Amino acid sequence: MAALSQTHQCEWRERAEGLERENLTLKERVGSIESQLALLQRTVFGKKSEKLPRVEDELRKAAGAPPRPREATLKERRLKREARATLPERVIHHRVPAEARRCPSCGGTELKPLGPGKRTELIEYVPAHVERQVHLQETLACPCGAGIVTAPAPKAIEQGQYGPGFLAHVVTAKCCDSIPLYRQAKALARAGMPVARTTLCDVFHEMGRATAPLAERLLALVAEARLVHADETPQRVLDEGKTRRAYVWTFRTDDLIAYVHSASRSGVTPLDVLGKSQGYLLVDGYTGYNRVTLPEGRVRVGCWAHVRRKFFEALATAPESKSALDFILALYRVEHAAQDSETLGTPEHLHARRTTSARVLEQLATWVDEQLPLHPPKSPLGMALRYTKGQWSALTRFMEDPSLPLDNNAAERALRAMALGRKNYLFVGNDEAGRNLAGLSSLVATCEVNGVNPEAYLSDVLMRLGSHPVSRLDELLPHRWQPSSASAPDSS
Repeated sequence: MAALSQTHQCEWRERAEGLERENLTLKERVGSIESQLALLQRTVFGKKSEKLPRVEDELRKAAGAPPRPREATLKERRLKREARATLPERVIHHRVPAEARRCPSCGGTELKPLGPGKRTELIEYVPAHVERQVHLQETLACPCGAGIVTAPAPKAIEQGQYGPGFLAHVVTAKCCDSIPLYRQAKALARAGMPVARTTLCDVFHEMGRATAPLAERLLALVAEARLVHADETPQRVLDEGKTRRAYVWTFRTDDLIAYVHSASRSGVTPLDVLGKSQGYLLVDGYTGYNRVTLPEGRVRVGCWAHVRRKFFEALATAPESKSALDFILALYRVEHAAQDSETLGTPEHLHARRTTSARVLEQLATWVDEQLPLHPPKSPLGMALRYTKGQWSALTRFMEDPSLPLDNNAAERALRAMALGRKNYLFVGNDEAGRNLAGLSSLVATCEVNGVNPEAYLSDVLMRLGSHPVSRLDELLPHRWQPSSASAPDSS
């Protein structure tokens, strides 16, 4: 009987342990479903205030400062006035009607001009137009009757019937303004230039092939940088009537932005771009970057914006996540104080990190260790805690160097333009089209980050690519480009 009793006890113990494990699994599933439901409700029905607030707004709110400083508003207005003052001016003369050319006092008709006249300024929009240019190439004949010399044709005309300005506009509209080619075709038709969408597609990809050496050179320069930001986002590719998932990667520095189209999300792409280059790589926790951050490769730097986002998403089901958000906000407070005092990247900034930020990190690490055993691993807060713990070495790397930022927002901002374009044109036709789009977008985005007009840049570079020495290709990159001094074509 005693043996039978022990057998029953073992069976009941095993059954109880099984029920406890099942209960824990169910709790994890329920927590995960509740988090997904809360996130869905916040996304679909939530107010803007329920979305992840910007760090800058949080810091101003905590300090009791107004949402937008008056100085910033005044500066923005001043810049707008200065920009308007540089607009091209066209003077339109308005004459006094004949029936009104009489003195309202004495009735006299001998009226004389009083100064230049009353001035009224209007900001008017002049619709874009398309013109047909006729380039006359001078032809000279020798009196001997045996020799003829003809002026060279513009390079863009040798490649087709569309000029560099037209080509640059098509590329900029798609890569900079995220306007699909079929919408551009509608706009050109309104301007009196009916053109097929397939023609614009051919033009766009011809531009991609022509400027490919510049895009490749941008990637090479990014790999030479000491600090590189990287991120990736999905992109659909048409494949035999269906679409499949591909990826667009961005690799950027302070003044360079390079995109790469890849058929997969594997670590081959960052390895191809960065190779075994040295320096820092600021990324999220995705393991695809591990090939670049090997012991002999780049040093991995973590992104606190990703950590903050994970704890914010867990806030709906775990209010204690607010403590982590407060700790992270304290880290950003140190960075914004250095920015306000104009000490970013200086020894004073590093000292503030190694004192104030170090204390915050110590408190956050203690809090994470205390919370880890209290939450199921697959719950939203549990996943946030595990992510923070697993990335701790990379997340605290900014303590070594004051020039390392806290987050990877620069790369995310660079991908935002590609994400917006993806919503408009939905997919690319094939992998080659994806590569052309990535290359042209690299040039346009680098123009923007350096304050260069991409249309002016592309229209000028197109005229020079064919004859420019390959050894001086860097002169045609957006951040080093100087407009050509060649005179405009004779329109007489």
